[in-house]
Amino acid sequence: MSRLNYQTARFLTSAPTLAQCPLDAGAEVAFAGRSNAGKSSAINAMTQQKALARTSKTPGRTQLINFFSLAGGESQRLVDLPGYGYAKVPEKVKLEWQRHLADYLRNRQSLRGLVLVMDVRHPLSEFDEMMLGWADEQDMAVHILLTKADKLKSGAAKNELQKVRGRLREWEDLVSVQLFSSLKREGVAEAQARLDEWLLGD
Repeated sequence: MSRLNYQTARFLTSAPTLAQCPLDAGAEVAFAGRSNAGKSSAINAMTQQKALARTSKTPGRTQLINFFSLAGGESQRLVDLPGYGYAKVPEKVKLEWQRHLADYLRNRQSLRGLVLVMDVRHPLSEFDEMMLGWADEQDMAVHILLTKADKLKSGAAKNELQKVRGRLREWEDLVSVQLFSSLKREGVAEAQARLDEWLLGD
């Protein structure tokens, strides 16, 4: 049973750069993922809210770092990082996003862990590898959600899970992986339990 009530999540603020983020205190967990991996849907499923994180029919619209506070205070936060990959934006803008992402991951003191969202059918993209590299550099714990698990038969989804675990063996002390389906709400309790560990400091 989750000890934090994720249904209490509410929008706090958006920031284009690290300098404009809320006060760097308390604990926060960031969600990152290639555009269209199902990141917004995963955040909405975990908070049992339909539109906390905006899902867009045009992937890559989130160009700001969005903060959500939990349980009425600001000491525990969920952070929605800019989606990346499919957005029809100039290369220069993508590089700018990358710079802000790297800046946030390297310098945010209150960041306790990173939830990396990947489509189970297309895991470990170049973007995912880049995020894992940054996390490794910072000794930052990562929990991978292999989303859209409902799109595969159970055996095929479990095969993908094992394959991803195998490819990440060198990082197994930092990285954990699970299957997740926003549509069927599968894996929500497991993901919330990991967030509890990070946000409550267990």
